[in-house]
Amino acid sequence: MRTDLVCANLNFVDDQMRRFLFLGAIGVLGTAILLVLGTWQMHRLAWKETLLARIDAEIAAEPVSLSENLPRYAPVEVTGSFANGHIRMLASRKTIGPVYRIIRPFEANGQGRILIDTGWQPENHAVADVSTDPVALIGNIDTPNEADGFTPEPDLDRNIWFARDVPAMAAALGTRPVLVVLRDIPEMELGVTPWPVDTAGIPNDHLQYTVTWFSLAVIWAVMTGYFLWRTRANSKNEGI
Repeated sequence: MRTDLVCANLNFVDDQMRRFLFLGAIGVLGTAILLVLGTWQMHRLAWKETLLARIDAEIAAEPVSLSENLPRYAPVEVTGSFANGHIRMLASRKTIGPVYRIIRPFEANGQGRILIDTGWQPENHAVADVSTDPVALIGNIDTPNEADGFTPEPDLDRNIWFARDVPAMAAALGTRPVLVVLRDIPEMELGVTPWPVDTAGIPNDHLQYTVTWFSLAVIWAVMTGYFLWRTRANSKNEGI
């Protein structure tokens, strides 16, 4: 009988030790994975901040003449005159609400007809007539990819668009598929407030992800310690 009792106790100790080691391994492995993910997000944060700083510098650089194959956000200066027609694109501004981007065709000297995103105006304002006198404009090339499978088709009868679909807008206004977003207010009155290109729309959530992963690592480690303590305490209470 004593031998059977000793064997049973040894088996129980062995089972408890395996459980203890299993919980410890899971805890260490989970904590390590979460720490790796948090560290990776820290590197991603540094990379994204460097990228955004570079884009900001490119956006604010001295403008160059419009030419072929300029990269996105390249600052350009174009001279020419506005042509007839415009597109209203429904958008939203914080603290203001719904607004319209006003996009117009522009006869750029030596570059043909292009699109100019002149800026925004309140939803209930009428679109102003614009002079066709020669003017110099400074802006940035943009190739927004706003249209997707969920974007409604433009309401052509009311001239309301729901995304800056550059090829479709170019076809509608008879221009090249080149969009320049005004950066500075021109001498000519356009009846809008410029909405220049910036990096605000480029997501940078890596700091939140970093905090999340490291917080989860701490929680995982604390919970592992708690379960190990409970396992050890339960083993002692059962006479081990």
